[in-house]
Amino acid sequence: MAHAIPVVTIDGPSGSGKGTISRGLAARLDWHLLDSGALYRLVALAAARRGNPEDPDELARIAAAMDVRFGSVAGAEHVSLESQDVTAALRTEGAGEAASRVAAVPAVRQALLQRQRDFARPPGLVADGRDMGTVVFPRAHLKVFLTATADERAMRRHKQLKGKGIDVSLPDLSWDIAQRDARDASRSVAPLKPAPDARTIDSTDLTPEEVIARILQWLEAAGIGPKRA
Repeated sequence: MAHAIPVVTIDGPSGSGKGTISRGLAARLDWHLLDSGALYRLVALAAARRGNPEDPDELARIAAAMDVRFGSVAGAEHVSLESQDVTAALRTEGAGEAASRVAAVPAVRQALLQRQRDFARPPGLVADGRDMGTVVFPRAHLKVFLTATADERAMRRHKQLKGKGIDVSLPDLSWDIAQRDARDASRSVAPLKPAPDARTIDSTDLTPEEVIARILQWLEAAGIGPKRA
């Protein structure tokens, strides 16, 4: 059964470093990776391409039926939607904003629930999102809630976008993050919050390597994952 497969959930707000930490941890463990945010971005993108991005019933149908493929090309992330490469389109600020709105639709969350749970396969899974430990994998072996100050999260995102040649305003990013935080925390279904048994890490003054090392220590103490020499 899926709950017998080791699962680590990493939840937290936008810009907290969930993606970086989850990818790094999955690579260290040689486990599968679920980027749940990408699924919501894909729903929003598919709906926009069909010209009806706000209809809840249509959004739910898209979530249940969309043809999605996750993979890598030459070591880099590759995502396709209906056989089209959408990797770059998924990582824009606009896609993130649209995903946050789509994620507030209960029918979409329900349609994606089993699809997300199906990612749990041997030897284990690292699940990155906002409700991984509270809703999708409530019996996960380790639940992490990753956070950082709003200013730090905005600066990280600004640096990331500048590195991609995208010119954005830091104050605008700070405002967008604040709005997304409020929307994610106040939605009626699966609001963003730590699971009662989650371990919180404030990554504001930590490097990704330090965060990953802490999580690996917790896993080792629980007898999960690779042993150190």
